[in-house]
Amino acid sequence: MHASSATVRAALGAAFPALLAASVLLSGCGGSNTGSNVEAPGADKAIGTRALDSGAAALQDRPPIDALNAYLDGFHFYSGAMQSQMEAHHYCAVLNEELIQCVIYDGNMKDAKLMGVEYIVSERLFRGLPAEEKKLWHSHVHEVKSGQLVAPGIPEPAERALMSKLVNTYGKTWHTWHTDREKTLPLGVPQLMMGFTADGQVDEAMVAARNQRLGIDSQERRRSRESIPAPAVAEGADSWQHGEALQIPPLTGAPHHGPAAAPARVP
Repeated sequence: MHASSATVRAALGAAFPALLAASVLLSGCGGSNTGSNVEAPGADKAIGTRALDSGAAALQDRPPIDALNAYLDGFHFYSGAMQSQMEAHHYCAVLNEELIQCVIYDGNMKDAKLMGVEYIVSERLFRGLPAEEKKLWHSHVHEVKSGQLVAPGIPEPAERALMSKLVNTYGKTWHTWHTDREKTLPLGVPQLMMGFTADGQVDEAMVAARNQRLGIDSQERRRSRESIPAPAVAEGADSWQHGEALQIPPLTGAPHHGPAAAPARVP
């Protein structure tokens, strides 16, 4: 699907929610080339189950699901364990100008496994949080400016406008299925995830593999975003950089990813 120039101009001139909603209309690509690496156990769907699926799809309204109209692809690491990194496919809904909610999958195809959730708030809302709450949130400045965070499939001007909004936001991310290690079922407790804040932190081979699959050039994205202002990170975010790599302690015998014995070093 190709967008007209008028459609793109309209998207650029619209408010943030309209821009995100338009991302689906602007392009039909960028959403079906990364399968899940997890093979979940269980019997194949029976005929009755497949019939129920078809009937539900035809007869039931699903407003919360239909509202997931923006696709973002980026990378996370476990708070306190930067060496444990992964790609994350975000499907997001804009609740208002300052709050976005996303569901996160390990791929962008039908077999993708639901990994977790991310809540994204404006700087204004973040600054109003209690000090202890702020420790759970990470900044998005480097993710945007480095070209790591992308919105596959939409025209570059529309993506740039979107990134100009996201650069000054903060995210709180919990992964409930640790698909980098748990290849069958979602075992263990939820884990707090963080975003990268400087060059030299992310696994470049992981980024290169993503770029090849999605047909993306992160360095070109980085150059195109040089003129996007880089706001100072608000005090309290990215707590792992200040010696507080928070995690829920392990409650079962399932593998746990962090925090590390010592805070991760900042390059």
